[in-house]
Amino acid sequence: MNAFFVLFFIFLIVPFSLNANALCFESRERASKISPSTTEDGEPSVKCSDDTGAVLWSADPYYKTVPMAPRKVEGDYSRGEALVKTREDQMVLYPVCGVSCHNGIFPPPKADNTPRSLMMHRDVVSDPLNMKHGKGAIWCLDCHHQKDRKSLTDNYGNIIHINDSPTLCGSCHGKALADWRDGLHGKRTGEWASDGKKRWFTCTECHNPHNVEQGANQSGFAPLKPEPVGLPINSTESTRSE
Repeated sequence: MNAFFVLFFIFLIVPFSLNANALCFESRERASKISPSTTEDGEPSVKCSDDTGAVLWSADPYYKTVPMAPRKVEGDYSRGEALVKTREDQMVLYPVCGVSCHNGIFPPPKADNTPRSLMMHRDVVSDPLNMKHGKGAIWCLDCHHQKDRKSLTDNYGNIIHINDSPTLCGSCHGKALADWRDGLHGKRTGEWASDGKKRWFTCTECHNPHNVEQGANQSGFAPLKPEPVGLPINSTESTRSE
């Protein structure tokens, strides 16, 4: 029964949901997709780049956001209303994950916790036996909870909500977490006031944890590609003529 439900969801519901509207993305492709719509005023909800598909501006920066998870250390987020984008709607199979495929019944991990080949998710991790994150020191179950597959996990096996990637990433990347906490690293949108309402971009919205190479430089996460800058030739010429 579970297998039938998964196949039905994948082959019928998923394609329909993906093709309902043309998608663009807010931070990086496949991690922050958004479907353009129309606001109550008849205006577009987002403006997407014709060059990259990236969102250039949004009519509602708080769309589908939730309160940031409580944090143990005070930071810039403590002074106002801090929101983050939900991750559930960015993962197509999230509704059935942990129910049909990962229901807590699966082969136990190897004694030495070494990587093993994967039957699924090869679109996310193309070479599971040669993981790049941590230069091969970690693999899937170091970050994804072994039984609750909708959740993340820390070094002690504690469950971390899928929307709270900073807690997980900060366990290894403490300096980056401290800078993010103080508003020096990453991206925020919203009110200018220090105690105003803001949406905070979490780690995985900008960084791909499953592909951390930077070409010849493999020392860290690949940064976002900036939006091309420049005016069309005609616009430049008309400005000069004036």
